[in-house]
Amino acid sequence: MSVGDTHRIVEVIRKISEVALIGVLSMLLLLDIFMASEHYAHWLCVLSGLIALAAVMLRRRFRTAGFMITLVVSVAVSLLLGMTTVTGGPGLAETGAIGVLTIGVLRWVEPIRKAIIYAVLAMIVLQISAASRLGAGGPAISLAFGFLLFVGWAAAASIGGYLRFQQERRRAAVSSVRRAERLELARELHDLVAHHITGIVVQAQAAKTVAEQKPEAVVPALEAIANAGADALTSMRRLVGVLRADDEAARTPGTSLRDLRLLAERFSENGPRVAFDIGMGVDESRMAPEVTTTLYRVLQESLTNVRRHAPTAGWVEVDLHHVGQWLRLRVRNYGSAVDTKTSRLGGGFGLVGMAERVEALGGRLIAGRTPEGAWQVLAEIPL
Repeated sequence: MSVGDTHRIVEVIRKISEVALIGVLSMLLLLDIFMASEHYAHWLCVLSGLIALAAVMLRRRFRTAGFMITLVVSVAVSLLLGMTTVTGGPGLAETGAIGVLTIGVLRWVEPIRKAIIYAVLAMIVLQISAASRLGAGGPAISLAFGFLLFVGWAAAASIGGYLRFQQERRRAAVSSVRRAERLELARELHDLVAHHITGIVVQAQAAKTVAEQKPEAVVPALEAIANAGADALTSMRRLVGVLRADDEAARTPGTSLRDLRLLAERFSENGPRVAFDIGMGVDESRMAPEVTTTLYRVLQESLTNVRRHAPTAGWVEVDLHHVGQWLRLRVRNYGSAVDTKTSRLGGGFGLVGMAERVEALGGRLIAGRTPEGAWQVLAEIPL
């Protein structure tokens, strides 16, 4: 099964589940309509159910507003029915919709304190419904239905809380990866800046010595110092907000296009064949060292993901080209199935780190499937 087929299946399943959810709530609404034929006051429950169903259908666009409108309408209907002598339970569609909306609120609303307050409000509204609408039937009936509604609310809150917990875990993992990548980037940029500053110091000392014997030779030396200083400042700007993890100096990998090609060749020896194409317009002399290093890291992570998540890939295509004012690295693999665990997580954490590194240089990184069914990692960095 190709990457494209897997993603299409996931999308179809998502749409089917959404249709099934709306279908179940619609069936509950039909039951409310059937029961409303016994007394005209019960049509208020049908109205509340219709509004709640609309809130569920539009919950991705108006999550908080739809949730609050549903609760307000539910309370209003409960108070109106409480003023009559009509006995009738909360609407089935209304109750089910409040449960669905509670799950979504606990999962998505920020901050989490606000989400918890909304969830507690939903529980209070359900208890008001049980007390007001069933009050004419006696306290025993009201208490029993109140307990059942609480159990249903607790189940919805548990599902929403679990989904929120998983989301927070992934968010913490992404944050950890980004921090680690920033520290790694700081080490590399530290080495590059140190190189520039060393050159400045050496040239300044040489200019001082030359000035005593040949003053006319000082101007070229000053120009070289100015250029080295400008390069150092460019690299140092990228260090803003990035902390160095330790003082251990390490060799910066991937400092040339030759390193990228060697990386692809080593991968081909023990994995799928790699076709590496470097465009004619790519000039290594115009590329800053940190750009080359970043391209190396992106290629390394992309090939690692192929080996880890797509070991049956037929072949891998890598190309490096100029596209306008951008330098574009594209890695695509064909003929393999996507790792379903990675798909559910929304992508590997390694790609999160690569995106952080590319964005630090003012670029962008996109990963996903192509219309042809291949999996693609696309990194673009401005020149």
